[in-house]
Amino acid sequence: MAKTSFEGEIPQEQIEVCPVTETQNVIAGKWKIIILWHLRQTRRFGELQRLVPGISKGILTSQLRELEKDQIVHRKVYQEVPPKVEYSLTESGENFIPILESMGEWGRKYAMGKKKAD
Repeated sequence: MAKTSFEGEIPQEQIEVCPVTETQNVIAGKWKIIILWHLRQTRRFGELQRLVPGISKGILTSQLRELEKDQIVHRKVYQEVPPKVEYSLTESGENFIPILESMGEWGRKYAMGKKKAD
């Protein structure tokens, strides 16, 4: 069974019937999509925290760890003092960029449609 950030175990047969479930498992979480959007270029932790207002240090750490575990994000630690850590997208993460761009385009169109309806 696969795990999500919210609902625990998802039956394997659900993943097999609906491949979107696998994607949902990877990007589930309030901040993951936004984090991935900003990781289109390599970023340091503090920079990510500034780019995602409202996210706590602990939540950012946990979301990055989950994305790293799912092999979407790469974490590179430099042996320096003070420590330097950079985050970037893996090949799988890079492959997700067109989906993010499509989501952004949909969001822009949706927002414009809502404004026209008001």
